[in-house]
Amino acid sequence: MKSIIIAVALTLALSTIPAKADVIMDWNAKADAIGIEKQLVNSANSRAQAMLHVAMFEAVNAIDRRYTPYKLNLPADGGTSREAAAASAAHDVLVALYPDQQADLDAALRTSLSAIADGEAKSKGVELGKKAASEIIALRTNDGSGTPESYRPQTSPGAYVPTVVPAESTAAQIKPWVMRSASQFRPAAPPALTSEVWTKDLNEIREYGSLNSTKRSAEQTTIGRFWFFTGPRTYNAIVRQIATSKNMDLVDCARLYALTAMAASDAFIAVFDGKYAYNLWRPITAIRNADTTNNPATPREASWLPLGTTPMHPEYPCAHCIVASAVSNVLQLVVGNEVGEFTLASPTAPGVTRKWTRLQDYSDEVANARIYAGFHYRFSTEAGNDMGRKIAELAVSTQLLGNVAAAKSK
Repeated sequence: MKSIIIAVALTLALSTIPAKADVIMDWNAKADAIGIEKQLVNSANSRAQAMLHVAMFEAVNAIDRRYTPYKLNLPADGGTSREAAAASAAHDVLVALYPDQQADLDAALRTSLSAIADGEAKSKGVELGKKAASEIIALRTNDGSGTPESYRPQTSPGAYVPTVVPAESTAAQIKPWVMRSASQFRPAAPPALTSEVWTKDLNEIREYGSLNSTKRSAEQTTIGRFWFFTGPRTYNAIVRQIATSKNMDLVDCARLYALTAMAASDAFIAVFDGKYAYNLWRPITAIRNADTTNNPATPREASWLPLGTTPMHPEYPCAHCIVASAVSNVLQLVVGNEVGEFTLASPTAPGVTRKWTRLQDYSDEVANARIYAGFHYRFSTEAGNDMGRKIAELAVSTQLLGNVAAAKSK
């Protein structure tokens, strides 16, 4: 397993990137590798990556104050090494989160710092990074991420229900990065089970999301399977390619990663708030119990199965959709929609590479994929997309603003 993780990290780290931004990419790759090795749930993984990238941003931005800081007021002068500051901040955040990884992280820090000439600039950078990490760690202490899981299965005394506990039932207890609260963008309730929208969308997923669908095309099946994987590794590679194509320097790259990481973390928080608030049944449950809804236009299929294994949490709204929308819209707001070709591979569709030239097409594909997979109704994907857009707009309009934008906002 260790050799696989190292290989993944090296593959991610060796992307062609502007020299001064290498350190941001390298430490992002290390965080991704740790997430894979530990099989972290998405809310924990995205929180950790937001801590990592905000700490790196705060450290490097403190040197010339190109942007407003997130929360920290770090003293630094122009003679401080940005590369040393970023590496030191990243190392200390990850060691605090994953102390069992310290030996590997210490070695990674030595590698990062070995490329920097010894001297006052380097030592100042190391100390600056340590301070940034320490303050971000303190900021996120007692942020709700340690809330004990206590989901209560719905049953009557003595009646059996499936015994797998749903995932991420406490994710909405995590303090958001940019939102006021987990429920700030909670969508309206899902449609009634006798409504036109419900009827249309349930029958659509019945036909296109079925394991043995005769209407879903071969490409749609591939897309559905491609997006079975979730979490930061579904978008970090895209952020990396955008930063590379725009020749971003270290500070701009750090800002882009910090904005997308905060938006993605808040997206997970917001979507699990909605999911457990509404507790809407998944298509496999709805279709197998359609005879209980008093809707003759949605007949029961006793043996219906989706294309993939349904995620273990309530349906509404779509989590994959909100995250892809949040990341896509942050990127669009920073660099525009038309970005040239970018690509992604997936461990759940070996040998397949998806390609896009417009960021909106990427997030639209994610939404459609959840219908092809048999996981989400269309109204749920639309709600997720809308929530992600709102989170992105909030993040970009209020956080890490350029000096001119910051002055105008006061």
